[in-house]
Amino acid sequence: MPDDVQGWLTPRAVAAEAGVSQEFDLSQCVREPIHLLGGVQSYGALIAARWDDAVVDTVSRNAAEVLGRAAGELLGRPVTELIGDEQWALARESAEAVTDSGAAAPQEGPASSGVLPLTLDGEDDEGGGGARLFDVTVHRNGDLLVLEFEPRAEGGPFVFQNFYPRVRRALQKLQGATDVTECCAAAVREIRTLTGYDRVVAYRFDGRDGPGQVIAEDRSEGREPWLDLWFPASDIPPQARRLYARNWIRVIGDVDDRTAGLVPELRADTGQPLDLSASVLRTVSGYHLEYLRNIGVASSMSVSLLHDGELWGLIACHGDEPRRLSPEVRAACEFFGIALSLQLAAVAGREEADELARTRRALAAVLARLTSGAPDDLMRPGSGLVELLDADGAVLLRGTEALTAGAPLPDALSGLLARLAQDGSVGEVWSSDRLPEVLGLEPEEAEAEGIPAGLLLLPFNRDGDLLAWWRREQPAPREWAADPSRPVRTGPGGERLTPRGSAAVYRATVRGRSAPWSPAQRLVAGELWREVSGLLTRQVVALEARNTELARTNEDLDSFAHAAAHDLKEPLRGISNAAAFIVEDAGTVLDTTSLRRLTTVRRLAERMDGLLDSLLHFSRLGQVGLEREALSVDEVLDDALVVAGGRLAEQGVTLVRPAALPRLRADRERLREVLENLLVNAAKYAADEGAGERRVWVEAVRTAVPGQAHEEGGGTVTALVVRDNGIGIPAGQQADVLQLFRRLHRRDERGGGSGVGLAVVKRIVERHGGRLWLESPAAAPDADCGGGPGTAVWFTLEEPPEARP
Repeated sequence: MPDDVQGWLTPRAVAAEAGVSQEFDLSQCVREPIHLLGGVQSYGALIAARWDDAVVDTVSRNAAEVLGRAAGELLGRPVTELIGDEQWALARESAEAVTDSGAAAPQEGPASSGVLPLTLDGEDDEGGGGARLFDVTVHRNGDLLVLEFEPRAEGGPFVFQNFYPRVRRALQKLQGATDVTECCAAAVREIRTLTGYDRVVAYRFDGRDGPGQVIAEDRSEGREPWLDLWFPASDIPPQARRLYARNWIRVIGDVDDRTAGLVPELRADTGQPLDLSASVLRTVSGYHLEYLRNIGVASSMSVSLLHDGELWGLIACHGDEPRRLSPEVRAACEFFGIALSLQLAAVAGREEADELARTRRALAAVLARLTSGAPDDLMRPGSGLVELLDADGAVLLRGTEALTAGAPLPDALSGLLARLAQDGSVGEVWSSDRLPEVLGLEPEEAEAEGIPAGLLLLPFNRDGDLLAWWRREQPAPREWAADPSRPVRTGPGGERLTPRGSAAVYRATVRGRSAPWSPAQRLVAGELWREVSGLLTRQVVALEARNTELARTNEDLDSFAHAAAHDLKEPLRGISNAAAFIVEDAGTVLDTTSLRRLTTVRRLAERMDGLLDSLLHFSRLGQVGLEREALSVDEVLDDALVVAGGRLAEQGVTLVRPAALPRLRADRERLREVLENLLVNAAKYAADEGAGERRVWVEAVRTAVPGQAHEEGGGTVTALVVRDNGIGIPAGQQADVLQLFRRLHRRDERGGGSGVGLAVVKRIVERHGGRLWLESPAAAPDADCGGGPGTAVWFTLEEPPEARP
């Protein structure tokens, strides 16, 4: 056996280990039904009688030793034969006083019991007649009234006036405490004074099923300190925690006590032992007794600390020798546990109220900065949104748009947020300070994937719109009383729940967790949601109204452009024809100047007719619907070359296709028109003679969209680029060439044209939901381009799902 374990074991612990099996199954410990162990501590006796007729249903086997009547004599007989009708009535009255109108004790929440003195007739120590005094605890269990008899301790009857001053002083000290740690420190001192135990600790759980930490301690001289140590969650399994939540107090008089079994062992109606969940004499699990022996404890008491009906922690008391506590002392400790729970709740409530007031003031400042009344203002630098919840970053998701504040949005969090929002309820705060655990990930896996440890989110709707905050991992070093990953270790009797204490400190760091989200932060987040939801609703209404008006305006503009282009063409043709007729009919009598002017009128009319054709085509792009399909860009490019290929050949421009082009989702005819325009433009603005080989490249590149890289977390998209090595476009004029009828050269230069081509390209791309931008280096040409700086026209279109990387 390892030396570090051998040093902890006392002869008593060695004997305890030797007396149990060689195998220890922790899962069996977790599954053990400790409320159905079928026995009581032998210093007292139990009788369960039917509520309606007082007939004994169950009795402990030690009834003869404790009560003077054998179990067989009592079973099936009226309990009144033992205690009399008057005391039976008192027992029923006591049980009714602590239950709801005489109903059975509830199965959830703290159990109710009452204590009363009872006298049994019998022989005294000299063999003569005499009365025996008992303190009897009674509680209702379904159709049974359970009576637990404890012989009255020596020292005379309990005098409340003598006992109360000690309890009152203890409560006064407790009420003077200002925080949780101070409350618990006062509590352990006073309970040790009341009970005389050798060690009393306050033990706080980390969550409902988590481990616990000793936050206050009072101990006799020579005992090793446990203050601040953590104990594994397996020390107190779930079923034990449920019983602690139902019973304010649990006392073990002697860990070596011989259990008194029950008769019958199994009840006829349930096929199980009598449920002893509310019993004060209930025997204890052998696993727990072994644990206590291994840490050198002979007697113990636990007082439950509850908050909002759930187990918050325990006051644990340990004695070096067997110790019985009278019902009065137990009642005082139970009362003290209730008072401490209330005081802890009051302290916590005061702290929460103070934090809530501070956080609400911060929220008011955040809302005051919404100058435009738009939720987007929340994400501006200096808005205070991140600091409101003491987070590392925040994100507002609205449709496909993600606005962030504070630290950049982790890539892995983007898709996760939408899924969590869909699983939650609209307007309901969802939070976790251990997100990797929720996702079933190890802390190292979560760190590698960029998933934060803490997350709080508010779903705005079922469409995935939400507001969320996140926190980075905060590794927390802890000192454990034993290795939390190995609560069972090998001893002389095999694998056991090992002794533990400061001599066995095991230092480990808890990972995968952030600072917890406080109730005040969750509440204020909900209040912010209501404010933002109101803003979003008003913004949506206003946006819908603007969109309606804009759609009407666009429709009017398209109709106007179409009508203007169509209706103006006829008079223009009349002007052109009239000018031609004049020249033809009167050409011989007109002077040279008049003929030149008539020719100009005709040319301008034809020019105007061409511009109107372009305007008519441009306006139709806003009216004709798109017929999207997944298509091969290579095939569409081949179609475009049927028209543009001749222009490229005329200008001596070579087309370069470095690699196969992808499949995209687009309108085939419109995409063909885009490629035709870009290829024709490349032919028009090819490099001048003597500048090297004229070339134009068409390829697909994964790239970041200008102006969107930061918003999308640095992600890339597939863009098509048509690049030439022509004369290039100065950076200051790149936006101009995308406007309707804008040209950078005279009409009769570079092959003419109306200045509509790039405007048409831009409109088609944007109707596909894409982006278009230009690049034209101002420096010397790249070696690959073989000439002038050239121009690259980039545009994006939607990829079909199967084509996305």
